[in-house]
Amino acid sequence: MLFTESEAKKLTEKILSYVKADDASASVGSDKLSHLRFANNNFLTSGSRVGRSANVTVWIDGKRGSASRNDVDDESLKSMVEEAQKIAQNAPPDREYMPTLGKQAYKPTGGYVEATANLSLTDRARSVGDIISEFEKNKVIGAGFHAARSQAGASATKNGNFDYERSTNVSLSVTSRTPDGTSSGYFLRNHFDIAKLDTKRIAAESIKKAMQGRDARTIDPGAYTVILEPQAVADIVGNLGFTFNARNAEEGRSVYSAPGGKTRLGEKIFDERIMIYSDPWHPELPGSQSAQGGIPAQKIYMVRNGVLENLVYNRFWAKQKEKDPTPGPVNTIFETGGEKASIEDMIKSTKKGILVTRFWYIRSTDPRTASSTGLTRDGVWLIEDGKIAYPVKNFRFNQSVTQMLAQGNVEMIGASERVGGSGGGSGASLLPALKLRSFNFTSQSEAV
Repeated sequence: MLFTESEAKKLTEKILSYVKADDASASVGSDKLSHLRFANNNFLTSGSRVGRSANVTVWIDGKRGSASRNDVDDESLKSMVEEAQKIAQNAPPDREYMPTLGKQAYKPTGGYVEATANLSLTDRARSVGDIISEFEKNKVIGAGFHAARSQAGASATKNGNFDYERSTNVSLSVTSRTPDGTSSGYFLRNHFDIAKLDTKRIAAESIKKAMQGRDARTIDPGAYTVILEPQAVADIVGNLGFTFNARNAEEGRSVYSAPGGKTRLGEKIFDERIMIYSDPWHPELPGSQSAQGGIPAQKIYMVRNGVLENLVYNRFWAKQKEKDPTPGPVNTIFETGGEKASIEDMIKSTKKGILVTRFWYIRSTDPRTASSTGLTRDGVWLIEDGKIAYPVKNFRFNQSVTQMLAQGNVEMIGASERVGGSGGGSGASLLPALKLRSFNFTSQSEAV
């Protein structure tokens, strides 16, 4: 079972009562995870897991020690605290130690839905059974993963702060392939509310992409106009809101760095229609009520009208620079302040370009230029004269995200929707489809 607020409070108080160190923070967590995996048009595995954990971090004369346990009985918690204190006594000084927070005021964000936490396994099996029937009807071979997770936990400090939160998430990813293995389609969505997870749409999009991707042709790599579906945008920029690190920028290690230890704050780096912000209380993407370092979260713009408006200062770096710490971000919302275009409109407006479903195996190549490399996968099509001409084989890309989103390169922006990265899991952002004037495909790939 998940911790209630009263249970979590009693446990954190108990942990802190055992602490003899100068300062300490304690946390407890509980989660329930269930899944249904299917492959080759059959049910494969189904299971569930529940767990509880505890953690403590202590400081003795400015030296830090941490320990954790998977049991929360008294003896386990006592030994955990003793272990952390012993580690602290033998540790080097923690040069970035900041006293733990005193009492803070948090505003709940509403990211917990009881129906998601206690989903019906029968309904889940029925939904996946319907998906398998669609695989067979369309003569494709399908696989996927349906997972639900609920979490509840709390943190407390020796200086009097207490923070309790709970959340839910349910996700479904579906991959469809033609029987000859030459064409593949993929679609993923997640939500904190199981009633808003459209399993029929997820399956239909995956199947459609596989069927429309047959007989892919080889074309030369190069710089092309591209239309990126929201999944592709999620894969390449989904965590962009968490990259605005002030310390990295001021130390010259970021695309937001400027000469002489300065930053590009106030500079128009992105297309003027782009807004990137964090809103803990967004109804489609509730975030944590607690930002980095336990600071109460707030709505905060990182980019407004293309201008870099904020960088993230943690408590330590803010003190060094005599600034206030940044109360976020806790989620990533990428929206346009201008007209929104559908993918169909983007295609109609394109003389020649490439439609990309998603990216895969992405790796950063240079944080100073915000550059990364990766592969397209599960559906790429050539556009000619405003229409889909034919599917093409996959590419490797090398691309700077800031150049990709710069003024003059962004032609059209769609309405934002909740999308998770192709790695799966509970992460999600609100992101639009994009039409970009130029995107760098550097070589061909034999991936399907």
